[in-house]
Amino acid sequence: GGLGTAGADEIGMLAEAWTELSAATLARRSAATTRPGRRTAVAPGPTAARYLHYGRITLDAGDEPITFNNNEHEVGLICLNGKATVKASGESFELDRYDAVYVPRDSEIEVEAGGPGGCDLAEVSAPVEKRYPLKFVSYKEVRENPRLHLIAGKPPAERDLNVLIGANVEAGRIMAGVTFSTPGNWTSWPPHEHSKLLEEAYLFIDMPAPSFGVQFVYTDPQKPELVQVVREGDCVLMPQGYHPNVAAPGGQINFLWMMAAIREGEDRLYGVVNVQPEYAAGGSGLEGRAP
Repeated sequence: GGLGTAGADEIGMLAEAWTELSAATLARRSAATTRPGRRTAVAPGPTAARYLHYGRITLDAGDEPITFNNNEHEVGLICLNGKATVKASGESFELDRYDAVYVPRDSEIEVEAGGPGGCDLAEVSAPVEKRYPLKFVSYKEVRENPRLHLIAGKPPAERDLNVLIGANVEAGRIMAGVTFSTPGNWTSWPPHEHSKLLEEAYLFIDMPAPSFGVQFVYTDPQKPELVQVVREGDCVLMPQGYHPNVAAPGGQINFLWMMAAIREGEDRLYGVVNVQPEYAAGGSGLEGRAP
């Protein structure tokens, strides 16, 4: 994985794709290294994504800044490791771990490493028609806001949920946040899906070896499209279907979740899910409580 403290030099990208007609599956692992630069791991075409794009921007200390125009894409930049300086629309932001910046479409963006350890950012984007306000999101402030930080579920399905780009940010399609399981617990439980509103991907973060988990993606629980061991740096795409996961005992399953609304604006609804009917009696599992 290219995240956390493990220091490995590859991102494993697992893309699960199927069509409603054939239900055929496609699982792939790519070796996008964490060499300095900007690169894409999930995009429509090679994966089952329709609107969601995910990539990484990695810089070592002293590297030349990376500058790009996001054109018709709104962009969320989330600092996964290190420190970064992000400039856009005449403003400059200092990002620490899990801080985020929402950048509207048609913006010139500059990313520079902000400390001796360089920086590793997730770049989440989707095409939009409208231009929404630039906004910085402090992870520290998210942790202090009970509307954005909550403990969801109860053991053995307890997790610490943090909304970075949600109702707190005016945007067209994208949402993102970080979830940290209680060791050995399930997350995204009870199983839920939201394919008519949102497509989603999980990037697994901060899971130093030997931690691992198992990710499920299925429309029919008797014939799951994906049952995959996941480790730090892997990415699983959920274009449709229920998508629970579980951590191996003694370790956590932690991930950056990224969503893109199908219809700009009106489908950008966090927490509106369909729970698998067999498990629906207990609610969505997203209600949560204050830490």
